[in-house]
Amino acid sequence: VDMRRANNCEIMLTKIKMPLPDMINAILTLNTTILDIDQVENLIKFCPTKEEMEMLKNYAGNKELLGKCEQVPRVESKLRVFSFRLAFSTQVKELRYNLNTINDASREVKGSGKLRQIMQTILTLGNALNQGTARGSAVGFRLDSLLKLSDTRARNNKMTLMHYLCKLLAEKMPELLDFDKDLIHLEAASKIQLKVVAEEMQAVSKGLEKVEQELSVSENDGKISIGFRKALKDFLDTAEAEVRSLISLYSEVGRSADSLAQYFGEDPARCPFEQVTSILVIFVNMFNKAHEENVRNAETAKKKLEKDAVKEKGGSSIR
Repeated sequence: VDMRRANNCEIMLTKIKMPLPDMINAILTLNTTILDIDQVENLIKFCPTKEEMEMLKNYAGNKELLGKCEQVPRVESKLRVFSFRLAFSTQVKELRYNLNTINDASREVKGSGKLRQIMQTILTLGNALNQGTARGSAVGFRLDSLLKLSDTRARNNKMTLMHYLCKLLAEKMPELLDFDKDLIHLEAASKIQLKVVAEEMQAVSKGLEKVEQELSVSENDGKISIGFRKALKDFLDTAEAEVRSLISLYSEVGRSADSLAQYFGEDPARCPFEQVTSILVIFVNMFNKAHEENVRNAETAKKKLEKDAVKEKGGSSIR
């Protein structure tokens, strides 16, 4: 073994602060209370290379004289399975959270009567603005048109269409102003990339396949892997049920994500889930900002009127 590699390996083992027999036993029993994932990942880095494995295979001396680590069959494979075992619970928990968030956000958006009324009001305003043109009798609008409301001026040119929308709703339908309270999971869902979720699902499935392969191959290891095989089988029984449940939820999420784009009359291939949720989050923020500005402007105007009234009253008294 290269001296530098041997020294680095010794430093790494010193940091773990555990007798080698105890470490080997923890690996062979998949004991998650003794080794953590960082320690296992470091051990993987110092597993024998192909060249070192060949040297071991060609070793013709007394194998009892070898260290216990060298006597463990496919130590790297076992460590990778152990690493997967350590990460599995957190990985599955995060995946389930993300999948449920996507489902919840889709359901909230499609189920919000307030959002639906606001969309209808926007369509009515757009048709009024475009009256007399070919676009003046539209039955719908592209979702990304919502982002143009803050750039489009109302007929009086004094405020944007977004400000006018908020003013109109405040006067006629104030109960719609807090529509964002219907969309609790929208912002969290907008940060989730379906492609990343798909990759994580694939990683979990592939990891489980590796576990199954190692369980099968380790049947030929003999006495040294008896505890390892038992621990692995116990984990596999639980993990397989978890992954089946995740796959079912993932299929449901795929349909749910597509249906969100379709709800707004968009093609999921052209306007995917990430784009829909991003547009809606921006719209919500622009809407709330415009409403707050309207309220501030109204208060400023009211104070000015009161101040002018006081001045006028003072001027009348002097006369």
